[in-house]
Amino acid sequence: SYIKEDLPSLLHSMTVGAERIADIITSLRNFSRLDEAEQKPVDIHEGLDSTLLILQNRLKENNEFDAIDIIKTYGPLPLISCYASQLNQVFMNILSNAIDALRELQSTSSNSFKAQIHIQTRILATNYEIQISDNGPGIPDALQEKIFDPFFTTKSVGKGTGLGLSIAYQIVTQQHNGMLTCQSSPTGTTLTITLPITEYEENLGIHPGDTVNT
Repeated sequence: SYIKEDLPSLLHSMTVGAERIADIITSLRNFSRLDEAEQKPVDIHEGLDSTLLILQNRLKENNEFDAIDIIKTYGPLPLISCYASQLNQVFMNILSNAIDALRELQSTSSNSFKAQIHIQTRILATNYEIQISDNGPGIPDALQEKIFDPFFTTKSVGKGTGLGLSIAYQIVTQQHNGMLTCQSSPTGTTLTITLPITEYEENLGIHPGDTVNT
């Protein structure tokens, strides 16, 4: 009787678990894209969503912290020519830093504080823009100009290498001819990735009007 009553629930749990494992495997494949060693047109939103799924365990509620809310404002981007796995690493490094900052603030704030990360994408005149913002404690003015320096970190000893944003900066500026900038205040930090609409994309017939589903 006990087995008969619990079997449907058990099978449902197994199905949900299997689907989640499949989603994670797909996200890991999308994140790494080991077969794409050259620039190819890719869906930036897919890369962002894959990165978020990989980080989901750090974003959800646990015994110590409330969940971090993710707010996505995705614009109608076309497929963008880039090194997909490298750009996904940029997203991972920026989002991981935002999570660390928010968790630190949650540890000292009241229960009324709602941690948030806002991801916005849009097309500008000659560029694509990806902004990742948090409502964390911010970065002091004197330190903002150093955050992309190798080995610079504001984290305590043993909690950061100081390489995450430095690597992200190199990938965006040197591999993609883009820009990575930081704006910060005591109410939060925004990292902005700007990627040029390249001649490579124009030769492929990819233009800002060639949108993909979001």
